[in-house]
Amino acid sequence: MTLKAGRPKSALTEKEEEIMQILWQNGPMFVREIVEKYPDPKPHFNTVATTVRILEQKGHVAHEVVGGSHRFHPLTKMESVRSGWFGNFVKRYFSDNYMAAVSNLVEEEKISVDELRKLIDMVENQKCKP
Repeated sequence: MTLKAGRPKSALTEKEEEIMQILWQNGPMFVREIVEKYPDPKPHFNTVATTVRILEQKGHVAHEVVGGSHRFHPLTKMESVRSGWFGNFVKRYFSDNYMAAVSNLVEEEKISVDELRKLIDMVENQKCKP
């Protein structure tokens, strides 16, 4: 399946994201190498191979043939997945209200006042840039 230019890539499942994390952290890999990176109990080789092929069909990974085997590499950048995931998370759990999301972090003491001040400084510095 070939993706047409401009066609949005479909979202990643949890299992697909696990494989993408391994590829983002380690670079191009064969399926057996991906399996080796999993903690025990490791998934079956065929399960990982099938998921990698689905990722390829979705346009998230591609392969090159090396010695008769396929070595896979990510096409999708981690930053784009993270951005989409975070936006969906805020939309789903905080009614698309980023202030509520940050407030929740403060209430649960996941972010300190000093960290908030740093964030404010970052935002203000971005506004000052041309």
